[in-house]
Amino acid sequence: MHYVGVDLGATNVRAVVGDETATILGSESRGTPRGPNGIAVTEAVLSVVRGACTNADVEPSSVVAAGIGSIGPLDLAAGVVQGPANLPDTVERIPLVGPVSQLLDTDEVHLHNDTIAGVIGERFHMERNPDDMVYLTISSGIGAGVAVDGNVLSGWDGNAGEVGHMTVDPHGFMTCGCGLDGHWEGYCSGNNIPEYALELHEEDPVETVLPVEDPDFSAVDVFEAAGEDAFADHVIAQVAHWNAMGIANVIHAYAPIVVSVGGAVALNNPERVLDPVREKLAEMVFINVPEIRLTELGDEVVVKGALASALTGGTGDRSRVKTPSN
Repeated sequence: MHYVGVDLGATNVRAVVGDETATILGSESRGTPRGPNGIAVTEAVLSVVRGACTNADVEPSSVVAAGIGSIGPLDLAAGVVQGPANLPDTVERIPLVGPVSQLLDTDEVHLHNDTIAGVIGERFHMERNPDDMVYLTISSGIGAGVAVDGNVLSGWDGNAGEVGHMTVDPHGFMTCGCGLDGHWEGYCSGNNIPEYALELHEEDPVETVLPVEDPDFSAVDVFEAAGEDAFADHVIAQVAHWNAMGIANVIHAYAPIVVSVGGAVALNNPERVLDPVREKLAEMVFINVPEIRLTELGDEVVVKGALASALTGGTGDRSRVKTPSN
């Protein structure tokens, strides 16, 4: 039996074909089209699915089920991405479930936002297959996928887990990319760390090697200067404070056994992102403090989660793997 997983991101789209053990038999990827419309993105998704099937020597019509982890926001009822924030405005609507279902000749197509696909993949691949866990991505944005009592939380429209838009700073020192003030993502995402550093420097213009007013100034500059520049260390300490506050909020809301963290900011700087959070949480969390770990799936967490969704009916529960015997 064969299954398909798809990861639709704002930059790249990837598909894999796997068997009932989640072993990847073939894959294909390409850049995500910037237009001229959503149908062009749909065609790219179908193209990589066909390519992955070809590379796995599998007929698309023989695939049993598919999972899709996608940028949002989603309209689950319609099976589409509606108004994606990180693609041009001309890309208003990206049909996914219908076209993929038609290509593969199966009604078993599960659509999730990317972080929900992430928690499905984490849950499936972790040795203990935990019923209560969170997958948190700290990347260009911040978001989470949550499983509670074995149930993956999607929300009625598929957009649960937008924890990056929790208010962590009621004073609203930073404005988030969504336009609102004080959101976690406004301080700690890869896109906003440079803006935060600039604001901190304008408030206290100390000497620093960081090119804070350079248009190309990035989060990479901050982390590369860590340990050698006092201001860079200050920025990272402040980011750690907000990350710890955000993660503490997530822990209090969902009581996970484990919080698995991915995304480029965390994957590239695990000691400077996660170690300070681990140190702070005992003083910030009222309930049991979970394990805080870096994902072992790297940047494949979404596509492997999408494949795990196809295998398990959207749950990540290994006992629900659809094999020929059940």
